[in-house]
Amino acid sequence: MRNDLPKLVVVSGPTASGKTDLGIWLAKKFDGEIVSADSRLVYKELDIGTAKPINENGAIFISQGVVHHMIDVTTLKKDYNAAIYKKEAIKKIRSIQKKGKLPFLVGGTGLYIDAVVKNIDFPEISQDKKLRQELEEKSLDELYSEYEQLDPSGAEKIDKKNKRRLIRAIEVCRMTGDSFWENRRLEEPIFDCLELGIAIEKDILFMRIKKRISKMIKMGLENEAKKLIKKYGNVPALETIGYAEWKEYINKNIDKKDLEKIKERMAINTNKFAKRQMTWFKRNKDINWIANKKEAEKLVKQFLKRAD
Repeated sequence: MRNDLPKLVVVSGPTASGKTDLGIWLAKKFDGEIVSADSRLVYKELDIGTAKPINENGAIFISQGVVHHMIDVTTLKKDYNAAIYKKEAIKKIRSIQKKGKLPFLVGGTGLYIDAVVKNIDFPEISQDKKLRQELEEKSLDELYSEYEQLDPSGAEKIDKKNKRRLIRAIEVCRMTGDSFWENRRLEEPIFDCLELGIAIEKDILFMRIKKRISKMIKMGLENEAKKLIKKYGNVPALETIGYAEWKEYINKNIDKKDLEKIKERMAINTNKFAKRQMTWFKRNKDINWIANKKEAEKLVKQFLKRAD
């Protein structure tokens, strides 16, 4: 990275690893603000199931005294993708830098982070509503199989459990005749980045995942999920973990046995998702893996002292 560029600190890692807590702690230490890099936190109404930070201020999203950006920026009815995220996130980062504060890009959506850090230029392809409706009706396995035939190299890298991303990839391939993955070009970097990743043992992470799920259910996840599924139906955002698991119980009274099944399914799905996140992040050799807050603080101090 070039030292003459505006500085940006990235905090990444798998779900439930403590990214938000670390980001807030660092933002308080270094007079910063947080830009969320989470593909579900962008949606209004997805609150409990996404472990969204509690907003202390209605107009500006503030949690634990720290301003957060890129949370609640769109609705479940609207399509949202990495290209849109990149443009909006960069605007927020630059506005933070103009105020003389340090921006922290915090989240677990690897493509969103790379879009900003690597300055990915996405192909500008308009959506085909007829094609999209056709693809929406297909299963994940059917979508992945089709994408694998259209773009073998891209199929090795894409999150095969992310229906929305698979649909967009197929859409681009069909409309351009080219590889979705190869269509994304890396431009010159626009920020000098320090990338931090939270290193956590698998058994500890799984324990945290189960604890988080229990907390979500106590907070009212069942009611939130059922309400949103009834209101919006099968929109792509509700295919996510924490919401999809409730669909077969939408018109049922859930007993203790059913609830344990849902919790177990959520835990298994979340653990698999965390593994996919780590597979993505481990490809990035620029990430500095840290085990605690003090290690992170030390690296940020060194990063800020670097000569311009």
